[in-house]
Amino acid sequence: MKKLKERWGIEHNWQIIIILVVFAVTGSTASYIGKPILSFLNITTEVFGSFGYWTIRILLLFIMYQFMLVFFGWLFGQYKFFWNFEKKMLRRIGLKRFLD
Repeated sequence: MKKLKERWGIEHNWQIIIILVVFAVTGSTASYIGKPILSFLNITTEVFGSFGYWTIRILLLFIMYQFMLVFFGWLFGQYKFFWNFEKKMLRRIGLKRFLD
């Protein structure tokens, strides 16, 4: 636990639990609300085919997940950790120019 706390820059063990809960809640929520959003936008396998549908769904879930991760992090009191996590992830995928 000590190495994990140092790596993540947190001070208490309970923060680790909250961070893991935020990741779980965010992933579950993104997956849960993804299908109704796709239905609302009329994105189905009949219209786009299986490959197109799943490509769009994965892209949509990825984008929703990024916003919800910061939101749920803020809601659970760990905004600083998740904002830094988000900036690090966006830099890795080449979107550094939007952060600075």
